[in-house]
Amino acid sequence: MKQIICINWGTKYGATYINRLYGMVERNITPPFSFTCFTDNSDGIRDEVDCEDLPPINAVMPTNTRGIWPKSRLWGPKLGSLTGPVLFMDLDLVVTGNLDQFFEIGGPEDVVMTRNQSTPFERLGQTSLFRFPVGKLISLQQKFEADPQGVADEYRFEQRFVTRNAPGGVTFFPSDLVKHYTYNCCYVFPLNYFFTPRLPKNARAIIFAGAIDPKFAIEGRWSKRDKGHTPIGHLKALFTKDRFETPFRHLRHFVKPAPWVAKYWRE
Repeated sequence: MKQIICINWGTKYGATYINRLYGMVERNITPPFSFTCFTDNSDGIRDEVDCEDLPPINAVMPTNTRGIWPKSRLWGPKLGSLTGPVLFMDLDLVVTGNLDQFFEIGGPEDVVMTRNQSTPFERLGQTSLFRFPVGKLISLQQKFEADPQGVADEYRFEQRFVTRNAPGGVTFFPSDLVKHYTYNCCYVFPLNYFFTPRLPKNARAIIFAGAIDPKFAIEGRWSKRDKGHTPIGHLKALFTKDRFETPFRHLRHFVKPAPWVAKYWRE
C-alpha cells in the first residue's frame, strides 16, 4: 500500500487544493494507495480522501520565521491509523509524472527527502515532498516541543532541522524526479521576458516553495502582490509603486504565464 499524506490548517489552501492534489495522485500512481489529509476542516473535501484530525503537539508555533513549523505535527509517534512509510506532499505542488518510484527508493525505515535546490552548497533537504516511517521523527518533535522558538531561531527552516537531526540521517530522491518551479522551470533575467517557463524532462513533481503558487504560474504572476503585467508593463512598473524592493529584484521577478501548469494542476 502506497501511503500519501498531506496537512491543511487555516484558510490558505483548503478543499480546492486538497482535491486537486488527490486527483493528480490518482492519475499518476499504481494502486493500491491511500490518501490521508490531516486537517482542521474537512468541508468540501472529496469522499476518496481519508480526513483525520490534526495530530496533537505540545508546542506554541514560533513567530518571525520562514519555516513551516506546523508540519512538526506529523513527527509524532502516531499518524491516525497509518503505520510504516508515508510520502508527504505539499498541497501546492504539481504532479507531472508517475509517483511509484518515490516508494521504491531506499528502504522502509529510511527518511528520503527532495534535495533543496536553492542552497547548492549545503546538503539540505526539502519537506515539500519527502518520505518517512510513522514515528521515526518522534525525537525531532520532542526536541522542538522543548523549545519551539529556539529551534526555529537556530535552524530557521523546518527542512534544515529535519535534514540535520533525522535519526540515521537522510538520503535524497534523484534530482531529476522533483524540480523547483522558480529555480528549474523559470528562466533567469533577461530570458524570463522572452521564454515561457518550461517543464523539465523526467520531472514527476514540481514544487512551489516560495512566493509563486500554481495559480500564479498559470496567470504569469510572481506572487499575490504582482498584478500580472506584460513584459513591457512590468518594465514600466519599475518606475511606479508596484516595483519590487529593488530594481534588480523587480527585473528578475517577471514570469510569463505557463499554460502547461493548468494541464497537470487539476482535480
